[in-house]
Amino acid sequence: MTQTHGGPPPEAGPPSSRATFAQEPPGHGITTPGAHLPARADGVQLLGTAEGSGYREPPALVRRSDGQTLQLTRLLYLVLEAADGTRDLEGIARHASEGSGRLVSAENVRTLMDSQLLPMGLLRLADGTQPEVKKSNPLLGLRFRYIVTDPERTRRITAPFAVLFNPLIVMAVTAAFLAACWWVLMVKGLGSATHEAFAQPALLLLILAVTILSAGFHEFGHAAATRKGGATPGAMGAGLYLLWPAFFTDVTDSYRLGRGGRIRTDLGGLYFNAIVAVAIMALWWATGFDALLLVVVTQILQMVRQLIPLVKYDGYHILADATGVPDLFQRIKPTLLGILPWRWGNPESKVLKPWARAVVTAWVLVTVPVLLFSMVMMVLSLPRLLATGWASAGKQQEQLAASLSAGDFLGAAVRALAILVVAVPVLGVLYIVARLLRQLVTGLWQKTRGKLVQRTVAMAAVAVLLAGLAWAWWPDGGTYRPVQAYERGTLGDATRAILPVRDDGALRQGGAGRTVALWPAGAAKPTRDNPQLSMVLVPVAASSPSSTSSAASGGATPASAPSWVFPFDRPAAPAADGNQALAVNTTDGSVAYSVAFALVWAEDGDPVTSTNEAYAFANCTGCAAVAVGFQVVLVVGQADVIVPQNLSAAANYNCLDCLTYALASQLVLTLDGPLDAAGKQQLEALWAQIAEYGRHIQDVPLSEIQATLSGYKEQITAIVKGNSVAGGTSVATSPATAGTSGGPTPGSTTSAVPGGPTAVPATAPGETFAPAPAGAGAATAPAGQYGEGGQPTSSVDYATPAPTADSGFGSTPVPAPTSSAG
Repeated sequence: MTQTHGGPPPEAGPPSSRATFAQEPPGHGITTPGAHLPARADGVQLLGTAEGSGYREPPALVRRSDGQTLQLTRLLYLVLEAADGTRDLEGIARHASEGSGRLVSAENVRTLMDSQLLPMGLLRLADGTQPEVKKSNPLLGLRFRYIVTDPERTRRITAPFAVLFNPLIVMAVTAAFLAACWWVLMVKGLGSATHEAFAQPALLLLILAVTILSAGFHEFGHAAATRKGGATPGAMGAGLYLLWPAFFTDVTDSYRLGRGGRIRTDLGGLYFNAIVAVAIMALWWATGFDALLLVVVTQILQMVRQLIPLVKYDGYHILADATGVPDLFQRIKPTLLGILPWRWGNPESKVLKPWARAVVTAWVLVTVPVLLFSMVMMVLSLPRLLATGWASAGKQQEQLAASLSAGDFLGAAVRALAILVVAVPVLGVLYIVARLLRQLVTGLWQKTRGKLVQRTVAMAAVAVLLAGLAWAWWPDGGTYRPVQAYERGTLGDATRAILPVRDDGALRQGGAGRTVALWPAGAAKPTRDNPQLSMVLVPVAASSPSSTSSAASGGATPASAPSWVFPFDRPAAPAADGNQALAVNTTDGSVAYSVAFALVWAEDGDPVTSTNEAYAFANCTGCAAVAVGFQVVLVVGQADVIVPQNLSAAANYNCLDCLTYALASQLVLTLDGPLDAAGKQQLEALWAQIAEYGRHIQDVPLSEIQATLSGYKEQITAIVKGNSVAGGTSVATSPATAGTSGGPTPGSTTSAVPGGPTAVPATAPGETFAPAPAGAGAATAPAGQYGEGGQPTSSVDYATPAPTADSGFGSTPVPAPTSSAG
């Protein structure tokens, strides 16, 4: 709508016809018989004063022949009402004076006609011809309208639907709709519906057709609600809203109704969406086609979209009619200016009633930032949107060609619609951006006409804006990159795209940053399209305090662990049924060993969540850190939860010529019952052998440890299987795994079930090595103590610093034992 005020505005322009009304020749009076009498233009309808208005002085409404509805002040409306072709200027002035209660002269009438009524196209020209008016062309207006039904046909078609607004029917439909929404979204779900629709292209096309028809039925709701209130609906048709197809119904006559009638008209479309949803639920009940449930969801989505009050959907009109301010967008500028303290006394800031001004101000303060943010993000994301649309259209085109080659014409139709659906938003964004730029340039050019300095500044600002757009849209390798599935696309990400956070070089969880990654020569590097899972060690704010290692189960006194200097947290202590080997070396020229062997028995029914861990970390020169964790878990009887974990990690931090080696090996066996005496004796003898091996593991080359532990696993498995009844033993073994500063890599787990072994996938760290210092394999250290019995457990930590003598490049330092766990 267009709002006008009585009297000449501060910058009143001349009439569009460049001809003033009632310009009598000199010497003739205003009421000369030969003078042309003022008359309204053809098709102008006087709608009267707006009911339930939010203005202190309710405006009067007038509808032009082109469908545009205008707001007039009471004085302008009285002048236009009297201009019926039978009164001269004096007669019109008398009518206006009587209606407004103030003296209005014929000269005042002439001024109002020449400055406002004629330019708005509401009066005939001086020669009696119809005026040529230029209808407003807002950015958020409907364009390319196509009339489907004229007003008379609309009234006949929608008259039967007015009965649906009976209060009893409304309550029944609303209750059924709410129940359907709850059942579909919270109980039934959409998995089967989506699968069925996409598996059968014909159903997908049917759903699309029903959704489009329901959008047209939505307009029937507005027209029927208008009839129910006593007003007359106008034409119905379709057009383009921005660049998206949309239906429309002319319900201008609803302004004759009160606030309740207008709100019912606004809600009528949403009510008819609910009717469609209930009808589809009844059809689903009769047919059992789950794909129909997608139509219910489309109705819900349409209703949610229509309720958004930021653009001219139903929510906008509901808010406008509830406040009695039908021109919300035209109130943006006066509202923002009225917030300024020095303009609080401006009359323009007080034209609305206090409660209406509060609501409109809140709407403006929400709408303006959201629209500005949306426009900025639309401009910045345009390159990626274009790239994504192009990539998606290319994929759909390939599938379209495949469908045509296979003779699947329904599938080809679905792909063609998909291409259209992808293209429309992209073209819409391009249109909006181009339209905004054109309006900005032309508006500044017209407003600075005859003002050289202001025009120069304005055009310079436009040039800066265009340069910024060129910078944002310039192809630099990553600008025109399709959006990937792994990208989050949150509001925080969008904000950082405009105001990037200062990068202090630190990586933080949930944040973006840069780091340096080292990959083996010849290895395939990950890409955005083919990422690889990896472990990222995120630096902590401060180093963890130094702590001591756990004591061996045999009661050995724990040795003090070196200070924690690594940029990540120290591994947590193991649980009661856990096993952990943690080797930390911060002494140059030394070798540190940590060995932890454990045999765990799980009783019948207890959850099995045992964890076997091996960690080796080094921060030194010419040094080594070796961690070996070996765990055997025997599950006796039935266990419903068996989730063992086998983990290893090795990392070098600021190391030169150093080695970190972490090996975790785990075996999980299930037994129907306890071992007999012979089986226990064999197991105890074997475990004693394993414990002895652990005491002298520092004398074993690293390349042989994994194979030796695998051999022990096979012997334990053989003892348990030979002792149990046939088919009563299951075996799960996590192979020995070793790692360094890389992250865990997939390993495997094997399991044996009655009748033979069966392989199942699991996750275990892989084996990687850093360069070993000379002589690392020959390091020796005293053995630690091992506790043996029902649950044999062993844990040994070795720290073997080398002599301080300078051995020179290429020499072999000889480690000397300095401590033991025994």
